[in-house]
Amino acid sequence: MNYTLHQLEIFKKVAELKSVTKASEQLFMSQPAVSIQLKNFQDQFKLPLFEIVGRKLYITEFGNEIAEVVTKILDEVMAINYKSNLFEGKLAGKLKLAIVSTAKYAMPYFLTGFIRKNNNVDVTMEVTNKMSVITALENNECDFAMVSTIPKKLKIETIELMSNQMFFVAGKDYKNNTKEVNLKDLNKSVFLFRENGSATRLAMEKYLIKHKIEILKKMELTSNEAVKQAVIAGLGISIMPIIGIQQALKNGELQILNSKDLPIETTWNLIWLKRKNLSNVAKAFRDYISENKNDIIKEQFQIPQIN
Repeated sequence: MNYTLHQLEIFKKVAELKSVTKASEQLFMSQPAVSIQLKNFQDQFKLPLFEIVGRKLYITEFGNEIAEVVTKILDEVMAINYKSNLFEGKLAGKLKLAIVSTAKYAMPYFLTGFIRKNNNVDVTMEVTNKMSVITALENNECDFAMVSTIPKKLKIETIELMSNQMFFVAGKDYKNNTKEVNLKDLNKSVFLFRENGSATRLAMEKYLIKHKIEILKKMELTSNEAVKQAVIAGLGISIMPIIGIQQALKNGELQILNSKDLPIETTWNLIWLKRKNLSNVAKAFRDYISENKNDIIKEQFQIPQIN
């Protein structure tokens, strides 16, 4: 057999995600490139590692056995690299983050400088909703979480990062003839919600209840990007964090609906468990954020003024 470490990494990711498309996205590779390497790896075995039923990919029993061995091999290779770097006096290891979906527009900028200084650090970042992020934190599945709502039941340490402003947004063809939208007129609209467990959804629901806005029609989508595209397409209106829609506003694809008591403003926070025994990598990242957050925010996140 003549397989490469790269092929092992690709098969491991495909086995985890049960999807070539998702694996290609996480590996920052094109889908055809992943498919070719996966085929080259499969060609070295007489038994199938996976099978396609309908449009879904399933890992065979043999494939799962191979995936377990592949994981062990890659872990050992990583351990070799870490030990080598540590003996050379370099910071090396894993950094695990869990962030709410809106924070994906911000966290990469807080990571960039740290990774450039410490290129032997491997980062795993799970992007999901608030409930799943808190669960990951509670179960010690991550070093840090980035959230806008602080969990009350957990004893945590916190670094405040930046403001998170949310506005009512509509597509470019939404007609509003007044400077400030009449809240009663919103009853005629389709409201686009995030899924249950989303902090953005919770903020939107609180606003609608507070202002007694009746919801006659609604749709539920599972990511901010999906909500944004639906609003652009004219399917309805929503309350969204401005950080994820600035380019669409500049392009004229979206418009802000000036409304009473908006924007809703919360704060993004980097949080971790008080009882967490932080690794050297995690401590270094915490210190880097504390020392550099203001410069990063100033350089990267100048939120435009909304008239």
